[in-house]
Amino acid sequence: MPVPTGEILPSTDGRDLVLTRSLGLPIEEVWARLTDPHLTVGWYGTWEGEGGTGNSIRVRMRFEEGEPWTAMNIDDCAPPLHLGLSATDQIGVWRLEVSLLDTGAATEVRLVHHLTSSYQLAEIAQIGPGWEYYADMFVAACTHTERPDFADYYPAMAAYYTERAA
Repeated sequence: MPVPTGEILPSTDGRDLVLTRSLGLPIEEVWARLTDPHLTVGWYGTWEGEGGTGNSIRVRMRFEEGEPWTAMNIDDCAPPLHLGLSATDQIGVWRLEVSLLDTGAATEVRLVHHLTSSYQLAEIAQIGPGWEYYADMFVAACTHTERPDFADYYPAMAAYYTERAA
């Protein structure tokens, strides 16, 4: 069973869910897995549109029920170090950031989900395990290892996140 690693930290907008993973791969390879639509399909889903700061794309969420398409804005794109995305749905704005750090021996991947609405904080018992799953899907895609099973994440990690959000 996977062990939850996320932290919920105070931020200027409320709170942030922060997950970190380390990959023994060059930063350029990790960046490609994060941004190339032919490679993102292996861990999240493909996307279409033109990459770059200020552009909008459509992302197909391959591992969600019905594989829905969702519109996302690229708020910041600074290869190979930082990607900021946002999406708006019926419950508000979802803001995400992924930062990469070359440590010499590995590339550290830091995912931040800005919990900017009371709904997102209230739903952390589902959101936290979901991001743990996707972070581990990303690692599996980068390392060509077996994909994790979402059933191992939720509801098993729900209490961990509920406690941290209190």
